[in-house]
Amino acid sequence: MLQLPKVIAHRGASAYAPENTLAAFREARRRGAPWVEIDVKLTADGIPVVMHDASLKRTMGVDRLVAQTNRADLPGDVPTFEETIALLADLGLGCNVEIKPCEGREAETGRVTVETLRRCWPASLPPPLLSSFKDVSLIAARDAAPEIARAVLIDRIEEGWRARAEAVGAVGVNTNGRKLTAAEAVEVKEAGYLLSVYTINQPAVARILVAMGADCIITDVPDTILVALASLAKT
Repeated sequence: MLQLPKVIAHRGASAYAPENTLAAFREARRRGAPWVEIDVKLTADGIPVVMHDASLKRTMGVDRLVAQTNRADLPGDVPTFEETIALLADLGLGCNVEIKPCEGREAETGRVTVETLRRCWPASLPPPLLSSFKDVSLIAARDAAPEIARAVLIDRIEEGWRARAEAVGAVGVNTNGRKLTAAEAVEVKEAGYLLSVYTINQPAVARILVAMGADCIITDVPDTILVALASLAKT
């Protein structure tokens, strides 16, 4: 079974540096995070890059769609997936790789993501975890690289969640920690899945979720949550 850390830095330490940038990943390491969570999508010319939104406007100030922009025309702060993996190797950071496809490229993005991982992921790092809200992406990833662990991303644990997880061969469930109930956490854990919760920046909430059974807290403030969980362990 995949071993997850207690804390993962969401898009890097994104409370302290621009999200999904090499600077955010360096900051995550500086603040003690053992893993980061990143988003991968494809450019117009099929290069996997690390970017959450379909558009570059919110994070980069450029009103263009990633899917309509070649890699060479992206702002310099948008790293490729390969560049990111190389930095993670240097920093010793594990990774939850969210497949975040542009519309219509769900299967393609899943395949390219795992092909890149197979080619570039270093043996010195712990095995990565793939996640996605798009089951088509996870199924394509499973078919291309079944050995890479997968988790379903679910905003809320509702009827049918387990069927989704089983359909993609998931080992984990990543869900909105603000919407998770204790009963739902027990249900996921008793079904044998790893349980990660996003995006939790409040120490008290993180401690409650761990007490409910969450294996991993995904957060913008990894240093704060690491301290909060360390104090929990001492009580």
